[in-house]
Parts: sequence; C-alpha cells; structure tokens
Amino acid sequence: MKVYINYDGNAACRVILQEQLERLEVRYQLFDLGEIEISDDISEETFQELQNALNKYSIYILNNQKSQLIQRIKDTIVEMVFEKDKMPVTTISHYLSDKLNLSYGYLSNIFSEYTYTSIENFIIIQKIEKAKKLIIDEELTLTEISFILNYSSVAYLSSQFKKVTGLTPSMFKRIVDKRRRLVNNG
Repeated sequence: MKVYINYDGNAACRVILQEQLERLEVRYQLFDLGEIEISDDISEETFQELQNALNKYSIYILNNQKSQLIQRIKDTIVEMVFEKDKMPVTTISHYLSDKLNLSYGYLSNIFSEYTYTSIENFIIIQKIEKAKKLIIDEELTLTEISFILNYSSVAYLSSQFKKVTGLTPSMFKRIVDKRRRLVNNG
C-alpha cells in the first residue's frame, strides 16, 4: 500500500528538539529561526548526547558564527515565503537587513561565499517550492499563486518555474492530477 503524507518540516523539527531536550532533562526555551536557549550549564557529555541524538534526524547544532548566520538567512527566507502574511511589503533586501540587523551587502556576500549560490536564487527556489505546494494542496489559479508570491505576472512565475523544475506550472499540475487519478482509481 502506498500512502501519501503532508508534513510541516519546521513543526516536526520542533517536536524532535523538544523530545530530545526533555529526555535529557535539559531546561530550554525554543525561539523562532532555529534558536534554542539552554537555561543551565550542561555537561559536555550531555551536550554530545544531544548532538548525537539530533544528528540521527539530520538536525545539526551549528558551532561557528558564519554557519549560524547562513542558517538564519535561510530560515528567514523560508519563513518569509511559507508563512502566508510574511511576504514583505518592502524589498527583500530591506526585509532581510531589518530582520537580521546586518547590511544586505554583507549578508549577500557571506551567503554566496558559503553556499555557492545567491540569496536571490535561494529565494526563487523557495518561491517555486511554495508554488508547487499551492498547486498540489490548493485549488488556486496561477494568477492567484503569482499574487501570493509577489510575482509581477503569471508569465514571470511560469518562466521561473520552468527554469527551476524543467516543467511549466500547467504541465506540473497535469502530472499531479494524473497521479491523483491513478491513486484514486488504483
């Protein structure tokens, strides 16, 4: 039997973190954007045990400041794209600068240096992931999806969608619909 699931990766990650921290009896506070404040000093042994437990779920504790900043940039972008009312009214560069209290030039340089891609490209990929999710989960037109994702036109969304996925949004929707029919009839 084949079963399809829909999940929220951020929510799943929060639950795993809470379970592991509570299992180790570590007092903590969870914040947005992948930040945890551990209330008390913990032994190196407990910290290592926490790290090993989280690594099993592909959750990694970031130890250097640049890695932490890259992750904060990614988390801020994902939050901005996937939270319905988070798309900024201002430019994305201002949004990131304000949210992270650093100049966009600095953020852009660090991001490119360590990820070998630009912030703009990462945003496009996240927006296309959101578009795919909206096509799969919602009964929205491409015009509505373009509006939600702040695209100036359906044509612009379609060209970026095709550049990232190799398919037009319409082709992607037809494939999804065909798979649904096969699952429902099979």
